[in-house]
Amino acid sequence: MSITIQNTHLAVRIHEKGAELYSIHHRQHNLEYMWSGDPAFWGKTSPVLFPIVGTLKDNTYYYHDKAYTLTRHGFARDHVFAVEEHTSDSVVFLLRSNDEMLARYPFPFELRVRYVLLEDALQVAYTVTNTGAAPMYFSLGAHPAFRAPLVDGTQYEDHYLAFTLTEDSPRWPISAQGLIETTPQPFLQNTNRVTLQHALFKNDAIVLKDLRSDVISLRCDKHPHGLDFTYTDFPYMGLWAAPGADFVCIEPWCGIADSVSHNQQLTAKEGIEQLEAGLQWSRRWTARFY
Repeated sequence: MSITIQNTHLAVRIHEKGAELYSIHHRQHNLEYMWSGDPAFWGKTSPVLFPIVGTLKDNTYYYHDKAYTLTRHGFARDHVFAVEEHTSDSVVFLLRSNDEMLARYPFPFELRVRYVLLEDALQVAYTVTNTGAAPMYFSLGAHPAFRAPLVDGTQYEDHYLAFTLTEDSPRWPISAQGLIETTPQPFLQNTNRVTLQHALFKNDAIVLKDLRSDVISLRCDKHPHGLDFTYTDFPYMGLWAAPGADFVCIEPWCGIADSVSHNQQLTAKEGIEQLEAGLQWSRRWTARFY
């Protein structure tokens, strides 16, 4: 099942499974911005990453001396969310912890994902509520995949990512096991632009930390169409595409894969969020399409 929200500018479709965004259609330009989800390359479009981002060392973490197993990016993307609210231009999805989830992740929670249209922009907000009696520990990330090329007659390499500020930031390599290496490599060196090339992602995602910019734009100088992706309070950014696929993921994260040297203790995990009992935590991103 899927839900549609729309206004005069955009029509947006979201699967109830995973609360996964899969279509952003600009009605005035007759242009689709989301990756198709072709399983020959990557069968997803915009999974919600929760309660972890990336890979755990040996797919295992420890909490209070007990071992738990979670696969890459957690389980939220695999569960059907309830539709809590739905209007013509907004929808709120809800995932509530159950016994199956608690066996793998011992923290009662509610996760809400809200999609709302604001003229020619889509805002996506995540709210985590700790419904338990003790602090909970989690990570959360977004993983939307945008089409590139956007327009027929252009190539992948005609498109680029533009940052609002000049950046000087290394990338953190990912090991064959999906873990973060301890030594960064030069990447953004006094620049505000990355030209898309499939070779960029031959060694998995480009992982960046603490970027100065809060807007990343997908653009092409051969046509006027693109998007401005605005995010705040996400300390990590992933950029990724499957080998040879015509998309790019812009992934703001609160949390990151384990490092190769991590001791697997959940409370000591880099980027982990701690939320006290009864409290809520929220983050959001907004993308404007033109």
